Amino acid sequence: MIKKLIRSILGKGKKTAGAAGGSTEPDVLGPKQHGIDPSLVSPNAVRVTQTLQEAGFKAFIVGGAVRDLLLSVKPKDFDVATNATPEQVKALFRRAFIIGRRFQIVHVMFGQELIEVTTFRGASADSAPKDEHGRVLRDNTFGEQHEDAVRRDFTINAMYYDPASQTVLDYHGGIADIRAKTLRIIGEPEARYREDPVRMLRVVRFAAKLKFTIDPASSKPIRVMAPLIDNVPAARVFDEMLKLLMSGHALACLQQLRKEGLHHGLLPLLDVVLEQPLGEKFVTLALANTDARVKQGKPVSPGFLFASLLWHQVLEKWRAYQAAGEFPIPALHLAADDVLDAQTEKLALQRKIASDMRDIWAMQPRFERRVGKAPYKLLEHLRLRAGYDFLLLRCESGELDAELGEWWEAFIAGNGAEREELIARKPADASSGPAPKKRKRRGGRNRSKSGAPGEQSFDDQAPAEPATAAETAAPEPQDGPAAGDGEAPKRRRRRRSGSGGGSSGNDQAPAAGGE
Repeated sequence: MIKKLIRSILGKGKKTAGAAGGSTEPDVLGPKQHGIDPSLVSPNAVRVTQTLQEAGFKAFIVGGAVRDLLLSVKPKDFDVATNATPEQVKALFRRAFIIGRRFQIVHVMFGQELIEVTTFRGASADSAPKDEHGRVLRDNTFGEQHEDAVRRDFTINAMYYDPASQTVLDYHGGIADIRAKTLRIIGEPEARYREDPVRMLRVVRFAAKLKFTIDPASSKPIRVMAPLIDNVPAARVFDEMLKLLMSGHALACLQQLRKEGLHHGLLPLLDVVLEQPLGEKFVTLALANTDARVKQGKPVSPGFLFASLLWHQVLEKWRAYQAAGEFPIPALHLAADDVLDAQTEKLALQRKIASDMRDIWAMQPRFERRVGKAPYKLLEHLRLRAGYDFLLLRCESGELDAELGEWWEAFIAGNGAEREELIARKPADASSGPAPKKRKRRGGRNRSKSGAPGEQSFDDQAPAEPATAAETAAPEPQDGPAAGDGEAPKRRRRRRSGSGGGSSGNDQAPAAGGE
């Protein structure tokens, strides 16, 4: 009571208007008011703030971690804000690295956990480099804590938590917005989106993930300003899209993107796919499965996710190339090249992710080859599980006959005798359609040159799988009785002879995983 009276007399309890409608004095909330459970806070984040405070600096857990703590959710990542410069932060920790060009930050490593430490940012200088659309290119202006709060994107992300005193500092009414489940941008929305267009993707991700309503003033400019995202470096857009799609609320995020008019251009033709019954069902199933895995704490493959989102574009081009006279496997690789090349302009897909996508796509026609040794060889593929799950999505969406997925489910789970029985009765099935005949005709043309069976033409078009080396060294027991394939030994001898210096097939499709 006495302290409150003194502050009232001296005027220290009054807030002073700050930039963008904020204040230089925050609301201070104690443990009973904010209700944060200290056990949810990372010990390493506490260690960082403690080390900085003991060195004479201010230090707080900040941003999304505080938001999640207030929602009683254990944060995945912890960020720390301080008035120490990046060089001063780096000097206090053994494993600390300064990164960033647009704004320097410090990564402090504790085993596998990374704590990101940023210096309080000051008001953006008018002299800061910007592009012709107003996007800030570089801004290493440091400042006071209240200025740093103004520079943050949303009110719910502009709160500071001190683990030592267990207090929360709220400069922009973030607590009230969390309780009202409202997402509100700090400052004038149009100017903030122009400074960093990625904020438009972030507002969509947070609204979908938290089930918050976007404040009308924050939502209104998005549809008009959406084209500004084209000016953002592809790597930043990809990182944000990956966060969005692996948030555990990918389907809701995609629906929110469409609602706000942001889906055009991010994943070319995705909006068209979602308007087609078959494509919409396939993408919906893929995103729903991804969300379920995230919520169960299971790992999610970005390659599988993007392969699912872009599959119907590949499928459309694949059919077009075949209609133009290309054979199925080369046509599939050409289609994959076209789609991935188009994506490179919008999203900086990492090489490994693109390789995984190619492998998953290239395996799909191989699942339809259920004779001879082909199914056994596919079991050795490093991406079998991903390709098989992808096949099941295609069956579930109605793109393929469900019998194909059931056959492979039985073949993967079966023992040697059961697998032989499945292969033996496969030729009697009508599900294979005319495709095997086409492959036999191709093999017939090549038989005079190589002496290989008709189906070998598939393997001639691309490199063998990594597991083939093991097969040539010591053939698997179950391969022996598989469908009486007399030509199989010839196939292995031919591969062995060319394994030393590589083959022309390796130049055609390096990431095809055997197709």
